[in-house]
Amino acid sequence: SKQHLSEMEIFCNIINVFIITFDKFKGSLLNKSINLYNSPPPPKNTDSKLLNGRVYIQKLFISDEYGEHVMTVEEIEEAAQIWSEGLKGSPAVTERKHPVLPQEGKRNVLLTSALPYVNNVPHLGNIIGCVLSADVFARYGRLRGWNLLFICGTDEYGTATENKAREEGLTPQEICDKYHAVHADIYQWFQIDFDFFGRTTTERQTEIAQDIFWRLHGRGFLLEDTVEQLRCESCQRFLADRFVEGECPHCRYPEARGDQCDKCGRLINAVELRNPQCKVCKETPVIRSSKHLFLNLPKLEDELEQWLDKSTGSGDWTANARHITHSWLRDGLKPRCITRDLRWGTPVPHEEYKEKVFYVWFDAPIGYLSITANYTDQWEKWWKNPQQVELYNFMAKDNVPFHSVVFPCSLLGAQDNYTLVNHLIATEYLNYEDTKFSKSRGVGVFGDMAKDTGIPSDVWRFYLLYLRPEGQDSAFSWSDMALKNNSELLNNLGNFINRAGMFVSKFFDGCVPEMLLNEDDNRLIAQVRWELKQYIQLVCLRDVSVMCLCRRQRAGTVTGVSVNVACLLSVVLEPYMPSVSHTIRQQLQAPPTCVSAMLQNTGTFICTLPAGHCIGTVSPLFQKLENEQIEVLRKRFGGQQVCKRHSSIINQGFQAETAKLCFPERAKQLTALVAEQGNKVRGLKAQKAEQSVIDEAVETLLDLKKQLSLAEGKNPEPAAQKRKKK
Repeated sequence: SKQHLSEMEIFCNIINVFIITFDKFKGSLLNKSINLYNSPPPPKNTDSKLLNGRVYIQKLFISDEYGEHVMTVEEIEEAAQIWSEGLKGSPAVTERKHPVLPQEGKRNVLLTSALPYVNNVPHLGNIIGCVLSADVFARYGRLRGWNLLFICGTDEYGTATENKAREEGLTPQEICDKYHAVHADIYQWFQIDFDFFGRTTTERQTEIAQDIFWRLHGRGFLLEDTVEQLRCESCQRFLADRFVEGECPHCRYPEARGDQCDKCGRLINAVELRNPQCKVCKETPVIRSSKHLFLNLPKLEDELEQWLDKSTGSGDWTANARHITHSWLRDGLKPRCITRDLRWGTPVPHEEYKEKVFYVWFDAPIGYLSITANYTDQWEKWWKNPQQVELYNFMAKDNVPFHSVVFPCSLLGAQDNYTLVNHLIATEYLNYEDTKFSKSRGVGVFGDMAKDTGIPSDVWRFYLLYLRPEGQDSAFSWSDMALKNNSELLNNLGNFINRAGMFVSKFFDGCVPEMLLNEDDNRLIAQVRWELKQYIQLVCLRDVSVMCLCRRQRAGTVTGVSVNVACLLSVVLEPYMPSVSHTIRQQLQAPPTCVSAMLQNTGTFICTLPAGHCIGTVSPLFQKLENEQIEVLRKRFGGQQVCKRHSSIINQGFQAETAKLCFPERAKQLTALVAEQGNKVRGLKAQKAEQSVIDEAVETLLDLKKQLSLAEGKNPEPAAQKRKKK
C-alpha cells in the first residue's frame, strides 16, 4: 500500500542515518573502547593490566589511532563458526557463595583495598585511590571466572581517632561506630562490591596482632630503645605523630605531620620538625624521653630484598610503587618504632609496655588478616597459603612503604608462611579543580555528597576512572565531567545502544531480525573476537573496525549485528559502570549466560541475541548535564557548602538547592518507567506470583521512584524513611 511504501521509505532513510552514524562511531565504542593504560604493559601476568598504567577509559570513544589487525582466513572461519553456535554449551551462571575460599586448580585471588581511616568522610580522591580501583579489578576478575575474595574495612585505631573524638565530644569507640557506618553507606552507593567490609577494632585484630608481635619478639626481630618524643605540657601527654605539625626538615613544607611529609613524601621523626605545634592546643611542645620497641628492619633487609626481587620481577607493581620501595632500600633501612604512648589502640602485651599500644602502621595492615578472620574462621587458607593465593594490594602512593617494606618485614619476621603481596597497585593524588579537597573549608565533593547531586553513581564511577591519577596527579573538573558525560556517554555510548534497540523495537516488532552474513560481516565478527581477546589479555578493547558497516544496505543484518555488539559492550563495561551494564542487558533481555560465555577462557564474540530473540523496553541510558546545573554544582562545592552533610542547615536548604539540579527529560522518562513498573507489580500480585519475584519487582519500583525524585530535584530520603515505617 501507499502507506506501507511511505513507512518503508522512512525506515530506509533511518537505516542510512544509522549506517552513517556507525561510521561516525568508528574510533568510538568498539574502536577505542576501554583502552585503560598509557604505559606499556609489563611482559608477565597480562590479566592484571587493568590498573597497570594511567586509566584511559576516556579513550573509549576517541578517533582511530591504530592500524586494523589483519585477519587470516582461518581466524575468520573460526570466528564465524563460533558466532553461529551462539550460547550452546556456555557455562552456567553461578551465584557467589560465602565464604569464598581458595580452591584447588583455580586462580585464587585475594584482593585488598587500603583500609580507609575512620575519622572522616572520604572524598573523591580517596575513593578512586583505593576502593573504586580495586572494585573495578574485582568485578573484572569475577567476570573472568577467577576465585576472588575482595576485603576491606575501616582503620579505627590511632591518634586521628582520638583527635576526632576530642573534636566531636564523643568517645573513640563512638567515633568509630559513627564513621564506619558513613563509610559503608558511601561505598554501597558507589556500588563497591566487597565480599566483606569490616573494621579493626575487634578481638580478632588484637589476637592476630599480638601473635605476630610475640613471634617477632621470640625470633629476635624487636629492639628496645629510649627515644626523644614531643610532649605537650599543656595537654599533659606525649604527642603521637598526628597530634603534632610543623615545618618539614627536608623540603620546608609548613604543614608536615609528625611521621611523614605529604609534600616530599619523606618519613620524619616528630622531634625533627621545625617550629612544632600541638594540634590540640597549638602550644609548642617540649622534648622528653620515653622507652619504646622497634622492628629491626636492618636485620630483615636481606630477606626483604630477596622477596622484593621475586615479587616485583614476576608481579605487577606500578612504577611509583617500585620507585618508592627502592628509594627506601637505597637509603638503607632503619629500625622502626612500633609502639606509641596512647590509649586508643591494640594493647602491647609485653609487661614492660602495658601502658602503650601498637603504632598504627604496624597494626593497621594486620587489619587485612583480622577482617578476613571475621569473615571466615578459615582465614588462614587465604593468608597462610602463598603457594595457591595471589595477593593484590590497591592504595594511594603515600601508603606504599608500609605495604612494601614495613608490613612484609613483619610477616617475614613472624616466620609463619604468610601470603605476601604479589601485585602492588598505587595511584598518585586526585585534586579538586585547581586546589586540594578540604572538608573544613568545604572544598570538593565528598562521598556522602555525591548522591545528592542527582548524578548517577555510574557516571561518577566513569569520570573518576577517566581521571584516575596513575602516572601523575590529576584534577577533578566540573566542566570536563559535563563534557565527557554529554559527548562520550550520552552521544556515543547511549546513542549507539539506544538506536540499535529502538530499530529492533520499531521496525522488527521487538525481535532480532534474521542475519544473513556475508564475507564483510564475518570479517567484522572475527575482528571483534580478536579485540575481545586483547581486552581479556590487556583489559583493553581497541581498534574494532565498524567501517565496513557503512557499505551495507541490509537493514536486518546491520540491526541484528548491532544489538549483539550492544550486548558485548554491556559485558565489557560491567566492571566500570555496573548499573548501566545491567540496564543494557535488561533492555535487550539478554540471557544471563552471555557474560560468562563471552569473557571466560580466551574470549569469544558469539551471537547471544539470535534471530527471533525479543528485546524489552528500550530507553535512554544517560541524561545531559546542562551548563546551568554544572555552575550550581561548582558553586556548591567550591567552599560555600556546610561541612556536615546531616546538619540542619543542609537539610533546610536541600530542597531549594537541588531544585536547581533537576533533569526534566530524565524525569519524564522515569515517570513512564515508574508507571510501567507499577503496573508490573500490580500484575504480579494479581497473579499471586512467588513472593521473591514480587519483592524484586517492588525493589525495582522503589529504586525508580528514588531516581525520579532526584531527577525532579526532590529529596528522596523522606520516601525511604516512610518505607521503613511500613
